[in-house]
Amino acid sequence: MATQDNSSPTDPESINATVDAVLDVVARAAPDIRRGLPGRRVAIEGENPSGESQKAADVYADELLCERIGSLSNVGVYASEEREAGVDVGSGLSVCVDPLDGSSNLEPNAAMGTIVAIYDDDLPASGRDIVAAAYVLYGATTTMAVARSDKATVTEYVIHEDGSYQVVNGELTLPDDPSVYGFGGRVPHWVDEFASFAEAVESDPSMKLRYGGAMIGDVNQVLTYGGIFAYPTLQNAPEGKLRVQFEGYPVGYIVEKAGGASSDGGQSLLDVEKDDLHARTPVYVGNEDLIDDLESSLADRE
Repeated sequence: MATQDNSSPTDPESINATVDAVLDVVARAAPDIRRGLPGRRVAIEGENPSGESQKAADVYADELLCERIGSLSNVGVYASEEREAGVDVGSGLSVCVDPLDGSSNLEPNAAMGTIVAIYDDDLPASGRDIVAAAYVLYGATTTMAVARSDKATVTEYVIHEDGSYQVVNGELTLPDDPSVYGFGGRVPHWVDEFASFAEAVESDPSMKLRYGGAMIGDVNQVLTYGGIFAYPTLQNAPEGKLRVQFEGYPVGYIVEKAGGASSDGGQSLLDVEKDDLHARTPVYVGNEDLIDDLESSLADRE
């Protein structure tokens, strides 16, 4: 399914070294991105390739990450939600970035994030080609969750203002007893089968609504407390809203590494195949039992 020839290092040692370098750049860039937010809250002219209006902060974060990641050895392509096509920066691994997930939260001063997926393949790649995925969460503190092919678990870091970072949880896993949920999309546009599933979740007195308008903030709630996040298929948008290369694959990879499950409604997000860099997919991630129930509900559509 690849369309760009972007030869990458194939030995595990070289791949791991490149992953280390990319994650280090992302962590050290996070304070700069955060400090750049106050003066870049306004919308600018133009849209990203998905037809969404851009904030000045989106462009700033994208340009900063492109410059810094693109300067690394063994990175071949930098791709971003803010750019129509990938940028050829050398030869090596492919890096896909959502520079500022949830930038609409700038106005109400709510949580936002940065999402990174590193692929050992040309773009558009498969979810099974991920060698590492991470997200930075700009909340009350700045944290970074990392999943990588050479580690069995997810690692959570806290990032300090000077760009240094340290491990705060070396084995981040979903709690066995889920307690939060967050569902995106307008309720009138939900398909009946998902609406029925959502009603069952909402009627469970042990479950609490947690939805903040930035996927990474909502997913981090699920990783912290257990539960489910969904941006479902919609009547007016069968593929949902989220982009598979930039959001679906990396979030699915992280949640699965943390002991949870991911789905597009019928299969793991990592098994979704799309031929377009900016293709969308429904996204469901969380505790395995909840994802199983979700898939059973959606199977009634067939």
